[in-house]
Amino acid sequence: MSISLQPARLEGEKVYTVPLLPAHFESLYAVASDPLVWAQHPNPNRYQRSVFQTYFEGAIESQGALLVLDKQTHLVVGCSRFYAYNLEQKSILIGYTFIGRTYWGQGYNADLKQLMLDYIFQYVDTVYFHVGAENIRSQKAMEKIGAVKIDEIQIAYYGEVEKTNFVYQIQRPNPVS
Repeated sequence: MSISLQPARLEGEKVYTVPLLPAHFESLYAVASDPLVWAQHPNPNRYQRSVFQTYFEGAIESQGALLVLDKQTHLVVGCSRFYAYNLEQKSILIGYTFIGRTYWGQGYNADLKQLMLDYIFQYVDTVYFHVGAENIRSQKAMEKIGAVKIDEIQIAYYGEVEKTNFVYQIQRPNPVS
């Protein structure tokens, strides 16, 4: 089975995803330009256009980034990505996720994570997530979807300085054979 880190479309109850393209910059930045989206994030300045541009370039280069859209309105909700696929360990990371404040607390993030997990568990046994040490909101979201904190590490995200992150993990219920 061949894995695509940018499936053509994933669809959940509230959201659907499409591969992130350079043409999506302005619509995604419109969501990302809210300083409160990044308030607990390891890089709280990501709402600034030049800082977000670095994030966006990394997303495009990753070839695993997904634009997240509202299933009803087709408006941009945010972005997430698959990265660091490890064939031997049957593992991958999901991260770099952000959701616009309009969608907070309404199940959009949980729906997004579930559809990404449902898709990727066809190929891997373990999914990891990196969450900023100060990002309490995302840590709680990880726990709500059943992720378990297993480590603390230093990570330098694309074009950014190293910061402390927690590593969360979800195991596939029935391992891939």
